[in-house]
Amino acid sequence: MKLPLGPAPTVDAIIELPGDKVVLVRRRYEPLGWALPGGFVEIGETLEAACAREAKEETRLAIELVEQFFTYSDPRRDARRHTLSTVFIARARGEPRGGDDAAEARAFPLDQLPAPIVFDHAQILADYRRYRQTGQRRRLGTD
Repeated sequence: MKLPLGPAPTVDAIIELPGDKVVLVRRRYEPLGWALPGGFVEIGETLEAACAREAKEETRLAIELVEQFFTYSDPRRDARRHTLSTVFIARARGEPRGGDDAAEARAFPLDQLPAPIVFDHAQILADYRRYRQTGQRRRLGTD
């Protein structure tokens, strides 16, 4: 078995919708549960382009990237393999609809998130909630 050369770059989007809601997708494949829209960066693709593409594929929403939030690199964040996820905050309008490997896409208030939330996305959403409340980002070295 050939081992990967290193961690795989991924992106995730915290998509804000009007009414203080964020978009999550219910995964069609393992690990099953709810997640932020996102996925693997393709060769020749920028992080920003990958984020917009993955969001469109999984939610059918055209997003506007607002800012790069944080990069999560804990080797245990994805049981399938070591990934590095750059998370973006984005805005969109409209009703999310599941597509690609997302069985469903829905908007949730931050205080009414579904379960289970897979990968490290519950931690990402907690960091985001804290950022919105206090303006403080996750500290480096706490990943």
